[in-house]
Amino acid sequence: MPSIHPTATIGSGVQVADDASIGPFCVLDTSLGPIVIESGVVLLAHVHVMGPVRIGAGTRIWPYATIGGEPQDVKFDRTRPTPGVTIGQDCVIREQASVHAASNGKDKPTIVGDRVYMMVNAHVGHDAHVSNDCVLVNNSCLGGHAFIGERVILSAGALLHQFCRVGRLGMFSGSSVSSADVLPFCVVWGRNRVCALNVVGMRRAGIPRDDITTVRTVFRDIIRRNLPREQMIAEMEPFARSAPAVQEIIDFARSGKKPLCPYGTHHDGTDDEGEHR
Repeated sequence: MPSIHPTATIGSGVQVADDASIGPFCVLDTSLGPIVIESGVVLLAHVHVMGPVRIGAGTRIWPYATIGGEPQDVKFDRTRPTPGVTIGQDCVIREQASVHAASNGKDKPTIVGDRVYMMVNAHVGHDAHVSNDCVLVNNSCLGGHAFIGERVILSAGALLHQFCRVGRLGMFSGSSVSSADVLPFCVVWGRNRVCALNVVGMRRAGIPRDDITTVRTVFRDIIRRNLPREQMIAEMEPFARSAPAVQEIIDFARSGKKPLCPYGTHHDGTDDEGEHR
């Protein structure tokens, strides 16, 4: 039998795995949809879950986190069903973090992938998609319908505008903001400014050394020139023949509708690799 504290409020029809734990003063509200709590999930205390929600195996959620809250969308129609939220396996969701329900009225929930770490007060907006192994540091925020690829790191206070995307292994420095798409492997610094590559992250992800070298060449000689999208893609294509990572950048650029976040230097005229421009 699951461990359910007597002060927890559990709505009718909640499915809780036998080895899950629901702590003091948690609220699981099924008035708008079902809730599924998979194996090994721990809700420590004062966690509020509003269905429809599925929480994947091994996920731990800390006090005052809110999962499945009504979307912050002025057009949201409360009479229409919401697909809710899906949380993946082995996530950590810390105090006061929030993940809002989808507003699309169809069948695609707000998604948080596997092994995602959401720190204190991090927020995932309605209809957003967080891929596997991402880290959202304290007070970082994804707007509605935003997308971040695998292993993206949003440092403290980082913000991504609604409908924007960040490619795999992208990284935001603290308090950085983007209202444009961010290419894979790129580091955002300041406001709408890409300043470097996440080379350390690429190495840790197991990307071959030759691919990393080629991506660095492409970044230095092509991306930093802030070319029109089609010209940038055309100049990168010869490098993609030998480097899958470059093809990944091309595919990301082609698939988007938003502008691409441009290259820019620090106020002292250097980028994150110390090169002067």
